[in-house]
Amino acid sequence: MNMNRAFYLHNENRKPRWVLVDAEGKSLGRLASEITKMLRGKTVPWYTPHADAGDYVVVINAEKVVLTGKKMTNKVYQRYSGWIGGLKEISARDMMKKKPTFLIEHAVLGMMPKHSALARSMFSKLKVYAGPNHPHKAQKIS
Repeated sequence: MNMNRAFYLHNENRKPRWVLVDAEGKSLGRLASEITKMLRGKTVPWYTPHADAGDYVVVINAEKVVLTGKKMTNKVYQRYSGWIGGLKEISARDMMKKKPTFLIEHAVLGMMPKHSALARSMFSKLKVYAGPNHPHKAQKIS
């Protein structure tokens, strides 16, 4: 390798792995930051900011993630329909009962690069499941 040239990762040189992450008993924010690092590719030596160098991440036991302090009752997720009176609010506890995978997906999406095709392609490699079972047994998961 010529030391006078910069290394740029190309799609044909990618070697993505499949990583299994168990969310049971882990703090939501710390877990989301570790997942984001793996999706972006910051854990591999060939990290390139403008290329998708990340791994596929499978998260199991999303329903057993921990929120510290009073966040389970006080944290509120909001969405707005655009109509008058269209503000919908739901607490983290109710969201955990309704859709337990949303908490991890929302936290990871907030840590990804904003509004780009690269961020969408990186986020599509995240697979979150509420329980311990997942359909990705055929992939070689490390």
